[in-house]
Amino acid sequence: MAVFKRESRKPRHTTRHDAWMLLDGGFAKRNCTILDLSSGGARIKLADVGSIGNRVSVALTRDVRKVTHCRLVWRKDTIIGVEFVGRT
Repeated sequence: MAVFKRESRKPRHTTRHDAWMLLDGGFAKRNCTILDLSSGGARIKLADVGSIGNRVSVALTRDVRKVTHCRLVWRKDTIIGVEFVGRT
């Protein structure tokens, strides 16, 4: 039987920060709330998860020219977990 070692988790910081999620290359914008944050990813609550793909971008301010690109790691109801993969 294969044994998988889970990567050690980075410390997370609980927050309730409003943010904006960009889908489809930035054409669809959704309000969201970042529930907790680490240097490698975040847990985000959405009003409607809907049809979110594997790649999303998150803007922490209304200036959506500055976004953090993310990879969807998991989802449960209206909460998703993302891994940060780059910034613009």
